[in-house]
Amino acid sequence: MTAAEELGRVVGVAAACDALLVSRATLYRRRGPAIEPSLRPPSHRALRVEERAEVLAKLNEARFADKAPAEVHGTLLDEGTYLCSVATMYRILRQHQLVRERRNQLKHPTYAKPELLATGPNQLWSWDITKLKGPQKWNAFHLYVVLDVFSRYVVGWMVAEKESAGLAKRLLAETVGKEVVDPTRLTVHADRGTSMRSKVVAQLLADLGVTKTHSRPHVSDDNPFSESQFKTLKYRPGFPDRFGSIEDARSFCRGFFRWYNHDHRHHGIALLTPAQVHQGQAAAVLAERQRVLDAAYIATPARFGRPPKVPALAREVWINPPAPSSSSDVSRAPVEAPLLQ
Repeated sequence: MTAAEELGRVVGVAAACDALLVSRATLYRRRGPAIEPSLRPPSHRALRVEERAEVLAKLNEARFADKAPAEVHGTLLDEGTYLCSVATMYRILRQHQLVRERRNQLKHPTYAKPELLATGPNQLWSWDITKLKGPQKWNAFHLYVVLDVFSRYVVGWMVAEKESAGLAKRLLAETVGKEVVDPTRLTVHADRGTSMRSKVVAQLLADLGVTKTHSRPHVSDDNPFSESQFKTLKYRPGFPDRFGSIEDARSFCRGFFRWYNHDHRHHGIALLTPAQVHQGQAAAVLAERQRVLDAAYIATPARFGRPPKVPALAREVWINPPAPSSSSDVSRAPVEAPLLQ
């Protein structure tokens, strides 16, 4: 408006407002004295001060303290008492900062976010179960998969007719034995499925000395590596809509996991295969790739803006990395399995 006033003194108010896209009515109104808003007179239907105090006291009675205003209103009507409308009850509560959840409800426990770190293979495993459609509607087979988080290597899998804590126990026990790991240095993470939280599996892991962790309830990204692996499986070309039998499902999974572990160049591990990382071949493979790139740069440097570098393999892999501001918080220290000697 200041610019419009200054330009108006030179070219006139109308021309200045047109040039600056300013309303002349607004300009003229700004020139006049400020008008104080008039106070709205109270309604003749409004409750008196003592009546409002009576309503507030009634809402705060022990029998009504955990009830919604509508329920209080209905109860009082059944008792032959009318104090005010439900809307007025809300207004009175709002004026006293008492609008909140008044119902007496069960409070669920607060679950800590799992913060898990792996700096090498066989330190952190993630396992889950997914369904594979069977030959008929409502018929499905259950695929159990145990995944090493650092290398993305599938260390164990099984296709079964049903989901069972006993089968999960057998798979985990066989996988720990096959990988020849020190169980006391291993953390096994899973979601909160019935098999994952079963006493049978918990007892096995406790007997082995393995640390177990679980996702928070209703949080889909606390077990991201298993979910990502299942997506790779089900979006793989050739994955059938249904399997004709459990033998068909096992045959398909056998070929898939062979490809996934030994042929699949994984973006999350510097385009290495899970087997190369899991078996300690990553450094040699990356060095050979760098040698090829160096030779290409020497042969045709004009094709490159600068000497090319192969992607580096991450030194740390996290499930829910801690926020930077909480890195010094001892109470939220991550579960970390030491490096294997």
